[in-house]
Order: sequence, then C-alpha cells, then structure tokens
Amino acid sequence: MKQIPIWIDCDPGTDDAAALQVAHRLPELNIVGVSAVAGNVCLEKTLRNALALREFMGAEFPVYAGAEKPWRRAPLDSSEFHGKEGLGPAALPLPTKQAEKEPMWDALYAAACRYEGELELVTLGPLSSLATAIAKYPDLPQKLRRVSMMGGAAVGGNCTPCAEYNIYADPDAAQVVFRSGCRLVMCGLDVTLKAYLTEQELETIAASGDAGGIFMRDSSRDILKINVRAGSGGWCLHDAAPIWHLVAPELFTEREAGVYVETQSELTLGKTVTDLYSDFKFPQKNASVVLDLDRAEFARRMMTMFGVRD
Repeated sequence: MKQIPIWIDCDPGTDDAAALQVAHRLPELNIVGVSAVAGNVCLEKTLRNALALREFMGAEFPVYAGAEKPWRRAPLDSSEFHGKEGLGPAALPLPTKQAEKEPMWDALYAAACRYEGELELVTLGPLSSLATAIAKYPDLPQKLRRVSMMGGAAVGGNCTPCAEYNIYADPDAAQVVFRSGCRLVMCGLDVTLKAYLTEQELETIAASGDAGGIFMRDSSRDILKINVRAGSGGWCLHDAAPIWHLVAPELFTEREAGVYVETQSELTLGKTVTDLYSDFKFPQKNASVVLDLDRAEFARRMMTMFGVRD
C-alpha cells in the first residue's frame, strides 16, 4: 500500500489528541511531521502535549514548534473546554524527548519540497504557523497537495454567533491562507458537530481495554458534558474529521465554494464567508466545504479502530 504523506499542525487539545491517535493508527497515512501552535492553550503546553502524545503512542515522527501567538491580535485560550493543561482531566507522563530545533515553517517547506507536491497538510488549530510559512515561502501553496483544515463554518459559529474558534483566534492568518492559492478542504462546524461519539460509545471503547481508547474517554469527560449541554449527541471530535476525510471521503458530503475571512468587522470578525447559499458568487471557488458525514459509519470506524468488535 502506498501511504499518503501528511503533516499535522495542531494545538492539543482533547480532540487534537484523538485526531493524532487516529492518524497514527490509519495504515494509509505516513505522518512525516507534527507541529504545535498556540491555540487551545499556550504553545508551551500544546508542544509538550504533542511530544507526550508521540511517546504515549510509540510513534517516531518529528515534532516542531510553530507560532506562539496570532499575527496581529491578543492570544485566545480555550482551557475552559480542554482543561488548564489542554488534555482535559487526563494526564500523560512528561515527554523525555524534545522538539526539533528547526521552526515549523522551515521544516514544513523542506518536507513539501521533498515530497514534490504529494504532501497533505492537515491543520487542527489556528492558522498562524501556516500563514507564517506562506509569507516566508510564497511558493509553498504550489508545493503542497492540499490543506485540509478543521476550521470555519458555512453557517454559525461556536465562540461567537458568526465565527469558529480556530479562525477567530487568528483571522488575519486565516485570510492569508484562504487567499494563498492553496487547494483547501474546509471541515468546519457544519460537519464536525456531527462527528461525535456518545458517552456510551466512549465507555464501550474504554471497556475494550485499549490504552488509547481509555485515554480518549478519560480526556473527554469534561468537554463531553459541555457538548451535551450545548445540544450535541456526544463529544464532538472536530479534529478527527479532516483526518478521516483524507482516507474515507465517501463518508462525507462536500461542495466547492468561494470562501474568505472577515477581518474588519467587530460583529462578524473571523467569519468564513462562503457563497454556498448566496445568489452572488465569488469569482473563484477556492475551497471544498465539507457539510455532512455518515455519523453512524464514522462512529463504527472509530470504535473498531480502538478495539471494539462487532
């Protein structure tokens, strides 16, 4: 089997941790690099979590530090959802190995050149690091196969009525990415709110005895309650959606659209403005917007991956 080379830029984060486990377990994927960016918690913590998760999973991919703050705005923090350290009420041993000394943007560009247009970039946090990479290497978009992101929403938001957290955290960087010429796949709230596991499904996974599944259940205990209170059927694995989309696009429904980011308005800052539902159309369709998935099959595959037998 020819593996798909991927780079994951993340801000772990409980659902980032789940997404890293999914990517590590999928035989179709070859993780050539992981980078941490400030987002759910500060860079010091997201980087430490990425390193700790690598050791927990027994993986060997290199880990790099990315941007420690947004391009032009004050940093946000999502520890009220992901816990003070970023992994909810769960804990992992401190990592014994350090991150690579090379910054993310240089390492990503080198990898993109090495894989000659085949490298898939998956972004699971704010787009600060990727925008920095594009600013330094303007030809990077042509050297990547695609950028698949968890971010944005065609309709609504989760940190404001209009904006999703990853875009709102650094809308200026996001606008750079959406205008860069990268081939984009936007897995926003439209689909990721449907990518959930129920409390019973999480308990079933943990009961299988898989250490990764137990950690996933334990780390999600608090955010599961928050998601359910907000009306979800369970814990939303937002960041797992773009990983699964890489290997199982048949589970998803998507449409090509023009998408840009609002960076000026106080009321709608960070909104990903699409032309999906408008008579007016943008001149270019720069993104594939993922809108739906087969929730039952998503849950079945997650459960099978973590040791649950039919």
